[in-house]
Amino acid sequence: MPLITEPNNTARVYARTFFDIAFAQGGRDAVESLTSQLHEVVELTRSIPKFGELLSHPTVTAEERSKSLDRIFKGRVSDLTLRCLQVLNEKDRINALPAVAAAIDEVAQEKFGKIEVDVFTAQPAQASELESLRSRLSQSLGKDVVVHPYTDPKMIGGVKLKIGDRLVDASLESRLRRLRDKVSTNGGAALRARISKTLEG
Repeated sequence: MPLITEPNNTARVYARTFFDIAFAQGGRDAVESLTSQLHEVVELTRSIPKFGELLSHPTVTAEERSKSLDRIFKGRVSDLTLRCLQVLNEKDRINALPAVAAAIDEVAQEKFGKIEVDVFTAQPAQASELESLRSRLSQSLGKDVVVHPYTDPKMIGGVKLKIGDRLVDASLESRLRRLRDKVSTNGGAALRARISKTLEG
């Protein structure tokens, strides 16, 4: 069963429940802590394929997965975050973790008037870089921005931002692609003009 990344009705039901529990326990700080930690777990599924398989492979039993989750995360994430992971596992919905994390973002945006931005870089970004980016985005968008950093080894450099369903691509590949397209479009005309000028001379 592949990991589900886009929020659906089921993911939103779990998201609302987890949000309400976190908010009741510690208000906005607890919600933001839960959201941040769930996104960190989601990032592990991307950066460590074997961990992604643990969450999604049908031959892994719920009991085996539960023990593994305890071994990996107990004492490293909040009790609430671990409980949310275990609930999804017990209900056979752990493969929907990325969708649930994204759905909690939606609920938080609606509740707090903030916006979640996924930041993709080739190498892990420094905390100072992320804070600078968050500050610039907050000013630009006029909203409280929460940044979720992800690494994408396929990127050469630069940055990609996912804001809602919009992708803002400032990666090095996209710049090179635009340059290549520009050269192929304009370069040919310039070359022909140069040849014509040379022949006329």
